[in-house]
Amino acid sequence: MSENIEKIRLGIIGIGNMGTGHAGNLISGKCPGLELTAVADTDPDRIEWAKKNLPAGITYFDSAVSMLDSGLISACMVCVPHYDHPGLAMECMKRGIHVMVEKPAGVYTKQVREMNAEAEKHPEVIFGMMFNQRTNCVYRRMRELVRGGAYGALRRVNWIITDWYRPQAYYDSGNWRATWSGEGGGVLLNQCPHQLDLLQWICGMPVRVQSHMRFGLWHDIEVEDDVIACLEYENGATGVFITTTADAHGTNRFEVQLERAKIVVENDRISLLEFEVSEPEWSRTNRAPFATMPAKEIEVETDGLNPQHAGVLNAWAEAIRTGDRGKLIAGGEEGINGLMLSNAMHLSAFLGKAVELPIDEDLFYDELMKRVATSRRKTGVKAVFADTRDTYGGNG
Repeated sequence: MSENIEKIRLGIIGIGNMGTGHAGNLISGKCPGLELTAVADTDPDRIEWAKKNLPAGITYFDSAVSMLDSGLISACMVCVPHYDHPGLAMECMKRGIHVMVEKPAGVYTKQVREMNAEAEKHPEVIFGMMFNQRTNCVYRRMRELVRGGAYGALRRVNWIITDWYRPQAYYDSGNWRATWSGEGGGVLLNQCPHQLDLLQWICGMPVRVQSHMRFGLWHDIEVEDDVIACLEYENGATGVFITTTADAHGTNRFEVQLERAKIVVENDRISLLEFEVSEPEWSRTNRAPFATMPAKEIEVETDGLNPQHAGVLNAWAEAIRTGDRGKLIAGGEEGINGLMLSNAMHLSAFLGKAVELPIDEDLFYDELMKRVATSRRKTGVKAVFADTRDTYGGNG
């Protein structure tokens, strides 16, 4: 169903770090098809901030449901702590309100599967995920090269993504942060959903994961802040995913080895080393014990575009106007894939062994709830909000 109005009336649930960033894009004119007409937040201080800093004409609510029932909006962004993403998205769907969900899709795949099932009942609702890194030209081009078939099958994938540095003050800025009961995880749930999404979007889903994970290794928190995960793919390819929030000056290097190429994304640049022949053929026919595979650097062109959050919202608005879901950067139902990787890494650490994908979702939920039951949720913490525009991908 398309919406034949000049501007789509949009509400935001949660005007914290990410909600504020999206509001800024909307009121600055970066999303001309959307008009911010309502904001909901349970924190009176955030509502007061919004009244002082956002334009006149916006209506404010102290509950999400009140806003959804107001008739003032036809589309909604969900920008709240992770556990609440699926529930609020489903409330939108039940009212026929188009919905865009911030990352991650949820904390555990069981609740996201329920959200996706609800979405199937409401084909009129355009449901999207805020996977803004999919708009980055280098990752889009990398996906084309990996999935295009010209360079053969996947052999190895390595991603070291450690430029997430967060000091203790970051974790002390909200009582829900870095707790099992409030956030459901650490660096994997907060900082890495984009990378886990890109990993599966570009390379596909592994079939087995084993992780070495440390909880509160470098910070006074109860969730993970240091992760090394080993991946195995159906064709025998392997991979490593490394992340932390403790490296003061970290690295972001994504490397993929294919049968006929090596592709690297680092420093916002994509490089391609093209092999003269496929590695299996070279290994089979070459007779020199220490020979080096003949290869050449290939200049990789991109369209140079990287519209990020505004690009996702503009594509969503176009999908709403036309009724064409194909215009979405990421369909909401896709959010379960990266979360499955995250849950698998956690479950492997919880059990101390490798786990198969898809994971046992009931087992993961039970293990997570054990940790939620003993979670030391912080009290008396006054929330501190910050500008996320200079963080990688705008991550809160």
